Amino acid sequence: MAYNEKLAERLNKAFSRRKGAAEKKMFGGIAYIVNGHMCCGIQDNLLVVRVGPNAYEEALKEKYTRPMDFTGRPMKGYIYVEPKGCKSDEDLKSWIERGIKFVNSLPPKKK
Repeated sequence: MAYNEKLAERLNKAFSRRKGAAEKKMFGGIAYIVNGHMCCGIQDNLLVVRVGPNAYEEALKEKYTRPMDFTGRPMKGYIYVEPKGCKSDEDLKSWIERGIKFVNSLPPKKK
């Protein structure tokens, strides 16, 4: 399954200087991991953001979002953002920051 290469370039740029960040192939797309936790990713043409369970309902009120449901069941705490919702660098940065905020609230992963 292919994913949006232009969006991947933009995310690579955003995560390239972040300490503790890594890129990993996941769910037929690509994921960006921060301190061992998935933060954001790309599936097909959609941005995936891990906003967490407490920010989930609020994030779904935003334009161009919907639950992440690639298995047929929504994954609480993860959302899809359509391309129009992350078209500008400001919008993409805002979504990335939401994902980072959530994963930074999690305990560090054990190695």
